[in-house]
Amino acid sequence: MGERQPAPLIEPGMPTKLGVIIASTRPGRIGLPIGTWVTEAARAHGGFEVTVLDLAEIGLPFLDEPHHPRLRQYTKPHTFAWSALVEAQDAFVIVMPEYNFSYTAPLKNALDFLVQEWAYKPVALVSYGGISGGLRAAQQLKQVVTTLSMMPIKEAVALPFATNSIKDGVFVPTDSHHAQAATMFTELQRWSGAMRMLRESSTLS
Repeated sequence: MGERQPAPLIEPGMPTKLGVIIASTRPGRIGLPIGTWVTEAARAHGGFEVTVLDLAEIGLPFLDEPHHPRLRQYTKPHTFAWSALVEAQDAFVIVMPEYNFSYTAPLKNALDFLVQEWAYKPVALVSYGGISGGLRAAQQLKQVVTTLSMMPIKEAVALPFATNSIKDGVFVPTDSHHAQAATMFTELQRWSGAMRMLRESSTLS
């Protein structure tokens, strides 16, 4: 029950399975239109099979499992469902706001629900906020994801004063945003291949 499941091999030419985590759950959030743009940009890149993991829709309660997540001895249907979603991905992009110089409680909770399912997978951060563009929150989150044996890549997208880029409920990116995203996705796909080899070797040890 607690053993890591073997990662299926990726055949040459197969897309990387990418989970786009939309971390904001607040009604009226701008994270949803930003996450929609990130999802469209990932699909346009051409190297990914994209799954949207919207924490507002997934609706995890605060961690309510009786056993430590590292054991994978789950008892709740929502945990089994979340585990399956995360396990299926090769890489992640987290679309995250900055609240009070840090990341949100629902995001930390979603990460804390699992352990093994996150390991040896790269993660890119798309942060947004005021003048900092969410960079303070992103830097703090890196401490958490590295503890879960994830690899946060340095290529990222930071969106200062992101509210100004929302027009009629749609995020309108600049040419710079497009360029940042393209660079981020190319590097994320590169890391995905390298990290997959680590996941495969870990199943043999």
